[in-house]
Amino acid sequence: MKQVRARVIHALLRSIRRRPDISDSATLSSKYQISIPKAVRARQNWRAGQVFAFVPRDGGVMLAPVPDAADLKGIARGAIVEDVRDQTDRF
Repeated sequence: MKQVRARVIHALLRSIRRRPDISDSATLSSKYQISIPKAVRARQNWRAGQVFAFVPRDGGVMLAPVPDAADLKGIARGAIVEDVRDQTDRF
């Protein structure tokens, strides 16, 4: 049983090491700051001065960029607006 468990753990560690999105890491400074690795910034097209939201997730935090108003322009183009619910049809 111990050998099976050891093999499963070893296989999991091997698969984690192969994931490119986990290989980039950073350290929290004494001023509670984290520098995002260049490879991550380049892959996500993040820029200096961009605003981010920290979203709590299952024992961790998800980092999500907050879009500018200009980035949201036109995202609902072509949306169906008939039969839209409003407060009168709620319970």
